[in-house]
Amino acid sequence: MIDRRDFLFTSLAAPFLLTGKDSYAQTAGPGKMLLAMHQNTSSAAGFRGSLEGWSRAGIEYVELNDQLLDGFLVSDTLSGARSLLDDLGLTPVSAAVTLPDLWIPGPERESSLEAWRMRCDQFATLGVDKIYSPSVTFREVTSEDFAATPSAIRETSIIAGEYDLICMIEFLRTSRHLATLTSALNVIRAADHPNIKPMIDFFHFWSGQSKLADLDLLEPGELAHCHFQDLLDAPRELTDNSYRVIPGDGIAPLDAIIRKLAEKGFNGALSVELFRQELVNGDPYEVSSEIKRKSEAVMRAAQVL
Repeated sequence: MIDRRDFLFTSLAAPFLLTGKDSYAQTAGPGKMLLAMHQNTSSAAGFRGSLEGWSRAGIEYVELNDQLLDGFLVSDTLSGARSLLDDLGLTPVSAAVTLPDLWIPGPERESSLEAWRMRCDQFATLGVDKIYSPSVTFREVTSEDFAATPSAIRETSIIAGEYDLICMIEFLRTSRHLATLTSALNVIRAADHPNIKPMIDFFHFWSGQSKLADLDLLEPGELAHCHFQDLLDAPRELTDNSYRVIPGDGIAPLDAIIRKLAEKGFNGALSVELFRQELVNGDPYEVSSEIKRKSEAVMRAAQVL
């Protein structure tokens, strides 16, 4: 007799499985996008608590966090984490890993590459097929460092490829290395490796130095993933993570951004990543219910839902 986990997996996930890989589907139909939740948004609830609350609210797609996974593994296993996802009917669309000097030569690079390999192994086991790390470094960056970045990206991408993973660079508005979409695209294209793709965080894109017109630089189908949020109306000089708000609650031109991404062939996940304390520490069911309602209204208006 088939058990509940097998039923959920075979009846819901199996029709969408990616060919040749034990993974879940992570794209919508042409011209459409998926709504996902990033575990940073409910980090206080932990790995299990965030997923269970979101599932109750009708969330189907999730982005996993390395630190929350570590907390889960203190008393459970990777197999247990995979079973939890299956039991809740959740599809992981990406995994978050924060490692300094991953994309640039630097003093932290050797240890970061070792940790990267371990994380690739873990998240591939959980059925993820995309993994990202932000452009973090704690040293001054020179033009020589930029020239060496494509080689560092290729090395990192080769490791991800060993686990059938696409890896992505998240440019950060305050990064000393890659702070804009244009810079990220330049080094990714120079790396010229099939396992590296660009991604966009709406907050870092719109509150930083990037411009709406920069989205025209994307090649059709090139963008692999998005972090989705709105932005409070405030001077950019004062803006920090607390200024991220639920899509539809701020002043960012979400409709224009989403429509342009759809025009560029993006049909992946819009993963809501927020850091406001009332959300991070709130009940995951209530938080994700509000996020789902508001985000889906924005996506529906942009005709991608």
